[in-house]
Amino acid sequence: MEIFSSDWISFIIVGLGTLFLIGELLVNMRGFFGLLGLSFITIYFLSYLDPAMFIIMMIIYLIGLLLIIVDGKIVNDGTLATIGAFCMIISVGLSSPNWTAGLYAVIGVIIGGFSSLFFLKVFKSRNMWTKLTLTDRLTSDRGYNTMNKTHSELINKEGVTVTDMRPVGTIRVDSADYSAITNGQWIKQGTEIKVTLVDGTRILVSKLESKAK
Repeated sequence: MEIFSSDWISFIIVGLGTLFLIGELLVNMRGFFGLLGLSFITIYFLSYLDPAMFIIMMIIYLIGLLLIIVDGKIVNDGTLATIGAFCMIISVGLSSPNWTAGLYAVIGVIIGGFSSLFFLKVFKSRNMWTKLTLTDRLTSDRGYNTMNKTHSELINKEGVTVTDMRPVGTIRVDSADYSAITNGQWIKQGTEIKVTLVDGTRILVSKLESKAK
């Protein structure tokens, strides 16, 4: 069709496809957004590729989407999601007829992915990246009293990271290990930290600044 001769159309098709596919991962739309997004992406690949390359690029794109799902459901540290997003960008970029259309497609993936976050304000969200965001806090103002005496005594204590904090990880304070989180900061294993806040079951730590000599 003549409309596909315009480079900008790749931005529209890929943007909408990514918007609905990522949106399906974030909110519970019973597969409607997923089907809609997959249709847009299929149209994009079929418009520019022969059947053999269509299958290859579609597989790469879906692998990227699968990595995002695995990260959101299991790993929860953003690493696989980043690799998945890269796979999606590579697949749509290489499938375009020229570099201009490819650039439009890549921008479509990025903008479509970020725009899908607006669905969270309208529809019921899925249980994704809960370890990373820690949105469900068992705090006292919700009727919970989960902060035991041991955890409350950790405030302002110093310790060391047992694993990499990305930003969730394990710390060791007074010879005991605890699951903790940073305020979005990635901290390497073996780094000295300080417990800054205990909120319900959440232990917030920060990197310990070097003491002045």
